[in-house]
Amino acid sequence: MIDIQSQLDHRRVNIKKVGVKTINYPVSFLDKENNHQHTIASLNMYVNLPHKFKGTHMSRFVEILNQFHGEIDPSCFQKILEEMKLRLDAEASHIEISFPYFLQQKNREESLRTCRYECQMHGSLERTDELEFRFKVPIFRLLKKENYQGISRSRGQWGNSVISVRFRKFIWIEDLISWTEKAIYETCQQADNEKRDYSVELLTEKISEKLSTQKELKWYSVEVENLGEGYSTFATLESGEI
Repeated sequence: MIDIQSQLDHRRVNIKKVGVKTINYPVSFLDKENNHQHTIASLNMYVNLPHKFKGTHMSRFVEILNQFHGEIDPSCFQKILEEMKLRLDAEASHIEISFPYFLQQKNREESLRTCRYECQMHGSLERTDELEFRFKVPIFRLLKKENYQGISRSRGQWGNSVISVRFRKFIWIEDLISWTEKAIYETCQQADNEKRDYSVELLTEKISEKLSTQKELKWYSVEVENLGEGYSTFATLESGEI
């Protein structure tokens, strides 16, 4: 079989991205409470192909992933990117990974409930590495205590907050979610006490204030969306080093 990858391409055309998409793969993430959490992720893996190659062996992407046995954390992410760049002789390597993350939290009756959070990580390596983590926290209207009498009731979803961060140092996923939820709860509680509606602008500012105190973050962005009927409103804010 002819090795297409190793053949010279005299047209000198660089292909921007070549790789594999939507790999459903069992992965393990660091978990503050239980050491590791196992889940199923969807991955995109691709490289920037130099003009000297006509193609690449697509199977190598999955081979590299298998090499790390699904262990995903910031340091491992870096090693996977380095291995992709080296083995595929690429100018740059990239990974996009989406996965659900589960946390157990206590409700008003002090019983545990399992909450699901949609998360993403994007990593790139050219001359320097770049890692961005993104997660979504839903925003619900608070149930007033006098209207809650121990029966199961649904909370209306007001909207979503989407947080993206880049790190100076390692931070637990649980802590990022906790800081965000605390800022949301305090802001919504204040709005309820003052008998006024929630505001995308105020929620965005309050979440940003909470994140700004975390020295482990070198950059973050906050987007808050209110799910309206017929249309949605949103506000965004970002801060730090790009």
